Amino acid sequence: MQTEIKFRWLLLGSFLVNVGNSFIWPLTTVYIHDQLHQSLTVSGIVLLFYSGTNVIGSYVGGRLFDKYSPQRLTLGGIVAAVIFMGVLVFKNDWPTYPIMLALIGIVNGWLMTMHNSYGARMHSRDGRFVFNMLYFANNLGMVFGTTIVGPLYQYAHDNVGPLFLVTVVIYAAFSLVVIKFYQIAVIKRPQHEEKLVKLPRANSQLIWTMSGALLVIWMMYSQWSSNMSVYITGHGVSMTSYSLLWTINGLLIVVLQMAINWLNRRMNNDHLYLYFGTAMLGLSFLILPFAKGYGAFVFSMVVLTLGEATAIPTIPALVNQLCPMEDKGRYQGIVNSFGSAGKALGPLFGGLVIERFSYQPLFYVCTLAILGAGLVSWLMIEKNHRQAEYY
Repeated sequence: MQTEIKFRWLLLGSFLVNVGNSFIWPLTTVYIHDQLHQSLTVSGIVLLFYSGTNVIGSYVGGRLFDKYSPQRLTLGGIVAAVIFMGVLVFKNDWPTYPIMLALIGIVNGWLMTMHNSYGARMHSRDGRFVFNMLYFANNLGMVFGTTIVGPLYQYAHDNVGPLFLVTVVIYAAFSLVVIKFYQIAVIKRPQHEEKLVKLPRANSQLIWTMSGALLVIWMMYSQWSSNMSVYITGHGVSMTSYSLLWTINGLLIVVLQMAINWLNRRMNNDHLYLYFGTAMLGLSFLILPFAKGYGAFVFSMVVLTLGEATAIPTIPALVNQLCPMEDKGRYQGIVNSFGSAGKALGPLFGGLVIERFSYQPLFYVCTLAILGAGLVSWLMIEKNHRQAEYY
């Protein structure tokens, strides 16, 4: 049996999973508040649980990927997604909706880790290229999904049932792709090596440091998809113009990933992407206290996207280099778990800071937190990278 799947099928799967995911989070707050008549606080708690269960799915999926058939695990996640979303097609009232959403969160975290772990198993392509293209496919799915979900929701007269029917069809069609093209061999360990391979101390310190940096980055980045909408519209910017910022984000990522793939062939130091990316992410928040017009918000988004496209896909690529083949799923699961935890905690953290102080202090906190994560990563890499073992 083959040891890796064809790259185009991996990218297609990542794209489709993110299309399905983007049918959920943009409308959850609006649907829970306007249709289910719950408070914005309750909506935030529901999203917190959704992202929190992503952590569970990511971690468990990564642990199982190294031990059992990846194809069956992926197919099992798709079947579970079809079942949970199928329930919401017919019954999407309170409390069915938040309960099913939490279960879907587990499945989405599971499927994201499956795709990252499949990517970590690829040896025919450069790891940086693999994770850059996976990130590109993720964002392309997000852009596609968020672009069509609004009009579909309006066409369905504010009913989410038809939206989940569309996702059921997408996932069901994708299951056929998994059955035909997602077969790879399970790596068999000798009986005496059933436990995890013990990593060199330098490897472990680097993996945990970069995973922690990813948690901080996503905590701060998630302000843009949650609390920033209120701040920006409060400056006289329409919701349509706010949504256009995400279109700019998606288009820029497409262009930047092509540029990064070109740079990868000419630059060998992957750590520079992480340093540059965290610097840009921090700078994007430092612009916001002085932003008055829409042009300043566009500029901040451009800088944010430049940081996002360089730092975020670099972290799983670096972790991939630091762990052996037989444990790649586990460590990709850990990385995804930290990212999901950051997405879960970010909106709540931002809301608390805004409520206690205001938006301006939040922007400075985000700047310092991201730059601090970059600085700690630089110090730990300088300390450990010569002693680390690369696989």
